[in-house]
Amino acid sequence: MTAPHILQFGTVGQLGRELIDAARAGGIRLDARTLEQADFTRPDDIARIVRETDCDIVVNATAYTAVDKAESEEELACTINARTVGVLAKTCAERGLPLIHVSTDYVFDGAKGTPYLEDDITNPLSAYGRTKLAGERAVQGACPAHVIIRSSWIFSPHGANFVKTMLRLGAERDTLGVVDDQLGCPTAAADLADAILKIARRLHAGASPDHFGIYHFTGSGQTSWRHFAEAIMTGARDWAGTKAQIRPITTAQYPTPARRPLYSVLDCAKIESIYGIVPVPWQIALEKVLRQLQSQKEMS
Repeated sequence: MTAPHILQFGTVGQLGRELIDAARAGGIRLDARTLEQADFTRPDDIARIVRETDCDIVVNATAYTAVDKAESEEELACTINARTVGVLAKTCAERGLPLIHVSTDYVFDGAKGTPYLEDDITNPLSAYGRTKLAGERAVQGACPAHVIIRSSWIFSPHGANFVKTMLRLGAERDTLGVVDDQLGCPTAAADLADAILKIARRLHAGASPDHFGIYHFTGSGQTSWRHFAEAIMTGARDWAGTKAQIRPITTAQYPTPARRPLYSVLDCAKIESIYGIVPVPWQIALEKVLRQLQSQKEMS
C-alpha cells in the first residue's frame, strides 16, 4: 500500500504522541498540529487549516477527555468534542478528504452485558459520553468518507493514565482500593495508533463504501480495573517498588462526578473482517509499556 500524507490534530496526548512515532517509523508523512497551532475552541481556525494543508487524509486525535471535569464544563467539552468536530468533518467533505476520528466506549451505558457491536444502541451516562456521541453524529452527518474508531481504557508510557497512576500509588501505599465491578478492555495507545495508520494506508490505496463507518478497536480480552491494577503491580514489582496490595471495591464505594458504564467491552470483529486488524491481548501490550517505563526510569 502507498503511504498517505496525513494531517493530524493532537500531538501531546497519548494517542497523538504514538501516532507521531508510528508514522515516523513507518515512513508516513505526517503534518501534526499542536494545540497552539490548532485550537479546537476555534472551529474556524480548524477549517482554515484543513483548507490550506496539502494532505490526503485527516486524523483527529484531539478531544476533551477530562471525564469528571466535563460534568461542570459540558459546554466546553461539547465545543471541542462535537461542534468543532462537525466543522472539521464538513471541511473534509468539501475537500474530498477522508476523516479518521477517535471516539469512546463511554457512548454506551453498560447495561448490555455482552460485547457491544458498532450498531448497538448508544446511551451515554456522562457529559463526556454525550459530547463524544454528538461528535460521532456530527462526523456521520457531514463527511460520508469517515472512519470513526471507538476505543477504551487507553494507556501508554506518556501523559496521565491508569498504569502510571497505579505505579505511583503502588510505590507510595501499602493498600489500594480499586473498582472491581467495571469491566472493559485496556488498550495501548501504540496499538490504536498502528490500527489508525493501517486504516489510513488502506483508504489512501483505494476504499470502497464498506471501508467507511464506525469501528471498534481495543486490546483483546476483558478485565476489571482491579485485575488490571494487579497485573500492573505484578509486572512492575521488580523495578518500580510496587508494594501495594489491591483491595477490590465497588463503584458505589468510589463515587465520581461522572457515571461510568459498568460494562463497556467492545466487539472488534468488524475491524478484523474489513481491515484485517487483529487486536493484541491487553496483557501483552501492558508488558511492552511496562518495559518502556522501566527503561525511562533507568535512564532518568
